Amino acid sequence: MTRIPYLCLGWLMVAFGVIGVFLPLMPTTVFLILASWFFARSSPRLEAWLHNHPRFGSTLRAWNESGAIPVGAKAMACVGMAVGFAVFLVGAHPDLWLALCVAGFFIASAAYVVSRPTPAKFALDQTKDNLPCC
Repeated sequence: MTRIPYLCLGWLMVAFGVIGVFLPLMPTTVFLILASWFFARSSPRLEAWLHNHPRFGSTLRAWNESGAIPVGAKAMACVGMAVGFAVFLVGAHPDLWLALCVAGFFIASAAYVVSRPTPAKFALDQTKDNLPCC
């Protein structure tokens, strides 16, 4: 009975993820992680399709296996939050209490993102680049 709603929500999250590919401030990966979660409960075939996707599959697998986020994605998330906060300040002219609440939310979100482990593949790629040459 719950398979159909999960399947529909999975496709909705895929649609939001595709939109996020083209809209700069709309996330893609978050929606695809949600789609993967919904598909895991409704269609293992569609979940496998997402996990084997050439562009997003490795990120989704890293998240499912260890909650890992690549360094570049962490940086982009933090920059996106900072830009979003700046747009909020300039566009909304909030009271100090509201600005502090929103800043606290963004700081907590950024701390969570930065605290997540880095996928092993990305960690190896970075250490390889930092090795001294000889």
